[in-house]
Amino acid sequence: MNGLSYLTPAGDSPWSTYLAQIDRVEPYLGRLTRWIDTLRRPKRALIVDVPIELDDGRVAHFEGFRVQHNLSRGPGKGGVRFHPDVTLEEVMALAAWMTIKNAAVNLPYGGAKGGVRVDPSALSRKELERLTRRYTSEIGLIIGPEKDIPAPDVNTNAQIMAWMMDTYSANVGATATGVVTGKPIPIGGSLGRVKATGRGVFTVGRETARRIGLDLAGARVVVQGFGNVGSVAAERFAAAGARVIAVQDHTGTVYREAGLDIAALQQHVNRSGGVAGAPGTETLDGESFWQLPCEILIPAALEGQITGARAQRIDARFVLEGANGPTTQQADQILAERGVMVVPDVIANAGGVTVSYFEWVQDFSSFFWTEDEINARLERIIGGAFAHVWDTAQQLGVPLRTAAFVVACTRVLEARELRGLYP
Repeated sequence: MNGLSYLTPAGDSPWSTYLAQIDRVEPYLGRLTRWIDTLRRPKRALIVDVPIELDDGRVAHFEGFRVQHNLSRGPGKGGVRFHPDVTLEEVMALAAWMTIKNAAVNLPYGGAKGGVRVDPSALSRKELERLTRRYTSEIGLIIGPEKDIPAPDVNTNAQIMAWMMDTYSANVGATATGVVTGKPIPIGGSLGRVKATGRGVFTVGRETARRIGLDLAGARVVVQGFGNVGSVAAERFAAAGARVIAVQDHTGTVYREAGLDIAALQQHVNRSGGVAGAPGTETLDGESFWQLPCEILIPAALEGQITGARAQRIDARFVLEGANGPTTQQADQILAERGVMVVPDVIANAGGVTVSYFEWVQDFSSFFWTEDEINARLERIIGGAFAHVWDTAQQLGVPLRTAAFVVACTRVLEARELRGLYP
């Protein structure tokens, strides 16, 4: 039987987008095509009830999810997001993209993802802690340092990871620092982790620019999202001489043709909670952002932001995907037809999971590296992975996304073939 009985994805839904990407890569897999349906189904999907007592004594229930898409190459790896719109389908797609991302970078992980359907801003700190600990206990059956290693994602951070680590450790009766990554430094976190994804986005963007003959000095960059990914990427591009002319987040869009002062914008965001109203900037409406002439467009917010309609208006040399799944399949096709290169998320934003891997390795060995060592290792791994994907794209005459999927799916399905089916 085709399809999954518990899911009916719409045309541009995250899972539909992922399936379309798998369909496009199938002709390039040769003998491994026999195993391809492995990639169209998650290995395991856990749905949990997360009840907590609120500060006023009421009991509230929240939906929680943890999906392990594929474990052929190693334990699951992927973040946990707290968001009111989280769904099982979204988490499945994000877990699947983690499978691809980890394999594209050649990390010894499978793909996993988690989420809780909640608005964390509506909870007190104590309520958020209760939610995190209860969710961790509920998914504790399937996570562990050698089974599945969560990490921060949308609306989760180092403190959330600390609570998750402590809860899991208490439940198993021993401190298990390696059960999560993205932890605070004093309890086994890694230097360089916070800025790793944004640093990786910049590294891949710099290498792309070099290969297409684009000088970063004076190049115009626009960024959607100004969290850890977008702000660090903007900071790095500005330091390389590029002009970050516009930034958009949930509060609005700010613009300055001469280039935004990224340090000042970061200070403004820290004070006000968003980019809107930043001194010395113009305000644009949300849709105008997508048609600004630029060399590099970086979507670094949520999935599905570049729709078909927006793709028709984008005026950039290339799109550098800092978020997971920001481009719909229709938009992908339109951008390709218009000659706008897309550097896919599975390679562009893999810096975070790469340093998460470093953190996991350091936790197992109880030996920690300097930040310079970590940044050097990150540049080497991400740069090498991108070069392999670029060369594959040139050899096959396919877009970078298809090339990344060819590289990743080949590695995953070779592992599946070698391990065989059990029983």
